[in-house]
Amino acid sequence: MRASILIVSKNRKEELSRTLTILDRYIDYEKHEIRVFLDGCKDGSAQLINEFEHIHWLFSDESIGASRARNVLYKTAVGELLFGFDDDAHPLQSNFIEIASDLFKENPSAGILAFKEIKGIFNSDFQIPETLKNQKADFLVNDFIGCGFAVRKKVYDETRGFPAWIDIYGEEVCLAIEVLDKEYDIIYTHKIQVNHRVDNEMRKQTGANYFRFGKQLKNTAYFYMVYYPFPLLLKKIARLYFLNLKKYAFQGRKYFYQFWKAFFINMFNIGKIWRERKPVKMETIATFNNLSKPHY
Repeated sequence: MRASILIVSKNRKEELSRTLTILDRYIDYEKHEIRVFLDGCKDGSAQLINEFEHIHWLFSDESIGASRARNVLYKTAVGELLFGFDDDAHPLQSNFIEIASDLFKENPSAGILAFKEIKGIFNSDFQIPETLKNQKADFLVNDFIGCGFAVRKKVYDETRGFPAWIDIYGEEVCLAIEVLDKEYDIIYTHKIQVNHRVDNEMRKQTGANYFRFGKQLKNTAYFYMVYYPFPLLLKKIARLYFLNLKKYAFQGRKYFYQFWKAFFINMFNIGKIWRERKPVKMETIATFNNLSKPHY
């Protein structure tokens, strides 16, 4: 199957360069393609065009957010299989396209493959502990991990794709529930593993966790508004805010600020998000709630 490898990047030139260098060794460009969307990059990422001549590049002068950028990028892909990687993540299996192709052939009802994520910064893939790379049996899940996955283009085109009404954090579950609503499966597999080169301690120090908390809270409320039938969505949103108020909002000033910021953004944008409503079947919600989550 012809594959399109799709990456959205924002101001991470060095990480993107490393990922593309690795993928460049794996890809036969006569069969497959790599497409990269530079989302308002101000760090000179565009200079990489001269280093990676086989890659298709898309640009936005101003940042439009990861989900909107994916929405634009994935519409341009020509492969039968669409592979999504973060700019700081790479597959550990050089033949990941062939593995995914075989898995889709073996599982005709599969719409998405979610790859096993291995977090950490290593000098080389050989330094990753074998205990982290242990393979287990595949199983069905209700979501997928944005740093590494594959989706059939045919299935993706049956959905609305990554939502343009979300900026970042929360777009994967929107695509996931639409895929489930089309009665396709999402398979979590250890056969393809992705090294997500993140430093959790550094994220804490830079305040990235506060930012993520606010975005995920806001976008989860949007998710319920768009996909859950009335009046169930009211119960879900009330529970969402109540639990996050108890668990996070009083942990510190930054969490408190992000909590109320998300709340008022949700209130302000009710009309806009309501126009995106496309509730899924109750059977889909039951399936979604009964399936396991991916292993993060």
